[in-house]
Amino acid sequence: MEEGQTISPDIVDLRSFYAERLGTVARGLIAARIEAHWPSVAGDRVLGIGYATPYLEGLSKGAERVLAFMPAAQGVMNWSADGGNVATLVHEDMLPLTDASIDRILAIHCLETTANVRDLLRELWRVLVPGGRLIIAVPNRRGIWARVERTPFGYGRPFSRGQIATLLRETQFSEIGWSGALFAPPSSSRLFLRSGKGWDKVGRVLWPAFPGVLIVEVTKLMYQGVPARRSSRRVSVLAPALIPAGSRRQAMKPGERGV
Repeated sequence: MEEGQTISPDIVDLRSFYAERLGTVARGLIAARIEAHWPSVAGDRVLGIGYATPYLEGLSKGAERVLAFMPAAQGVMNWSADGGNVATLVHEDMLPLTDASIDRILAIHCLETTANVRDLLRELWRVLVPGGRLIIAVPNRRGIWARVERTPFGYGRPFSRGQIATLLRETQFSEIGWSGALFAPPSSSRLFLRSGKGWDKVGRVLWPAFPGVLIVEVTKLMYQGVPARRSSRRVSVLAPALIPAGSRRQAMKPGERGV
């Protein structure tokens, strides 16, 4: 999969889509799957990156803090669920946050239009706390919505499940669960607008590989294995790359042997 500059929907187009009936229905269907993964975020620090504001209000109840980061290529608009602006314009690979400062991240309208997906995922890994949770929602390469440019899901690079899984492994995330939304065509007809929930319920059973949007929840891995290699020389045993602070191994001096 090639990485590089892609066309990103403008903030005005995104806001207009979610103000329409089709966008309202799409938001409800995607939000239902997100909330199934995260029924509660009480006491957590939550970050939405991309254009996540239509979904953040439902996630803000009980959260310690909620932030909305919007990519520079997309543009930014003021937003807050309870007064005061918490939205800001950012470069996706240089987030203005300290290491391990966020408990949960929702990335939507983001990965498919970023210039370098791996750099973005590494940056999200950096700002997540150990064991922190990340939900990614991206257009499905096998779905219909990725082929229709009148919705935001028709922009950028759609992904297959295998592509997302590979990217996550490469950036030290572990999968927790998958789901999908928008199984019906992106139509403004009354049939879809009235029966969108029914389409998704049936689609998850009969054609689970063809949602318009793939949704995956992952957690941050803290340890990475170091491949061993054979050698004729005697070498010292290497300590893990990341050692919990205060552990006995961390306190040992060179040459000491653990029990």
